[in-house]
Amino acid sequence: MATTKYEVTYIIKPDVDEESKKALVDGYDKVVVNNGGTMVESKDWGKRRFAYEINKYREGTYHIMTFTAENADAVNEFDRLSKIDNAILRSMTVKLDK
Repeated sequence: MATTKYEVTYIIKPDVDEESKKALVDGYDKVVVNNGGTMVESKDWGKRRFAYEINKYREGTYHIMTFTAENADAVNEFDRLSKIDNAILRSMTVKLDK
């Protein structure tokens, strides 16, 4: 089966301290790897101001993960967990061309 390359961008609440943010990012990196994904890159994009308010926040810390996977298990599990995590404001997954 062919591997697919994905890019996930998620926004972390700005009031999460640095130590908790690192643990959160490491946890989501492990979720991808444990569900069959191969991490290509996981980088912090920094704190940015929103165009509109999200859950009463005007800014958030963006993080981008790029990984490959043979099936959508890693994407589905990340999506499920990020929706119930209070520290994540939004997330978006994009399938990249090779």
